[in-house]
Amino acid sequence: MISKQKAIIGAIVIVLVTSLLTFSVGNYFALEFGERVLISKERHENINNIMETYRKFLETKEFLMGNYLHELDEGMLIDGAIRGMFESIGDPYTVFMDERQFEDMKMRTQGSYGGIGIIVTPGEDGFVTVVSPIEDTPGERAGIISGDRIIAVDGTEIFSDKLDFAVTLMRGEPGTPVILSISRDGEQDLLEIEIERAEIRLKTVRSEVIEGNIGYIRISLFDAQTAESFKKHLEELEKQGIKGLVIDLRNNPGGLLSQCIEIADQLLGEQIIVYTEDRDGTREIEKSDKNKVDIPLVVLVNNGSASASEILAGAIQDTNSGTIVGTTTFGKGVVQQIKSLHDGTGIKYTISQYFTPNGRYIHGKGIVPDVYVELPEQIDGEVIDENVDLKLDKAIEILKEKVSE
Repeated sequence: MISKQKAIIGAIVIVLVTSLLTFSVGNYFALEFGERVLISKERHENINNIMETYRKFLETKEFLMGNYLHELDEGMLIDGAIRGMFESIGDPYTVFMDERQFEDMKMRTQGSYGGIGIIVTPGEDGFVTVVSPIEDTPGERAGIISGDRIIAVDGTEIFSDKLDFAVTLMRGEPGTPVILSISRDGEQDLLEIEIERAEIRLKTVRSEVIEGNIGYIRISLFDAQTAESFKKHLEELEKQGIKGLVIDLRNNPGGLLSQCIEIADQLLGEQIIVYTEDRDGTREIEKSDKNKVDIPLVVLVNNGSASASEILAGAIQDTNSGTIVGTTTFGKGVVQQIKSLHDGTGIKYTISQYFTPNGRYIHGKGIVPDVYVELPEQIDGEVIDENVDLKLDKAIEILKEKVSE
């Protein structure tokens, strides 16, 4: 019979031999000896490199944790450091989001959230600027307009470098009030606008027949359901025998690139829709199939039309598939992706820049319409009725001329 001592020694030898074999195969071998751990030389060097890289951060964090007047939350400091890393890039579209902000963003693209219904962007002047109010939301009904600068939310000053913080302040439970301090061009004093939050359910597509035989489709945002909804509305209009089509992208701030591409695919025939280039210059080209709308098409845009709206308008313009009417668009020519992190937080980062089919890079420039129509405050000394839509009137005029040809 083998003695207990020999059995123990044999077991230790087997463990060591097995561990040494593991060590020879992989670089991340680790063997515990009580409170000590045996690791590979390469892994030890990697750990030292990591410690040296992050030494300043770790030293600063530990010093604050041990010396600051009040007790600090370590997780808060780490999130703050990550947020600062993103801010140092200087790209307002590349951001770190805490758990609530990340959940809010996912809800927006999926179609429902609690808030006031406005789309904002970091303004060049340092203020949070309204791209556009979302149609039929508390923000639109309260009179918020494109170009408004939000100076404060409930008395808390906000700035463009804290865009996510501003969005968080404006979000909240439906039925609760929020007060926006607004700076508006042409107004000398700040506007204090109280808005009651609501559940924002995004119905992104609506349609009707106007002038007897002209189809009108309004797209307010590109969320996960927009392309399918657009297809159903277009098919219904075609059943009604429309002779021309207006697609209204005014104050549409963009959304999911995939949805915009699906809609373009239904309109253009075999064409390039858009192409993107990443940091290495790798180009991805999105093309449409042979499906095409064989009736005259007009697209309405304004300075609140951004991102995916500009991709759709640019594709239609460059392929001569329709006429763009309105004012110059917002000018956002970069594409973002999102990534969720293990703790429920997430990041949004710029992954590529996009170009219209003819190679135009419209970032900071926008899409210039084929027919420029701006709504003046007065015509011949008479104040314009707010219900008068000169851009839509021009679209109808263009379509009637084409239908009669």
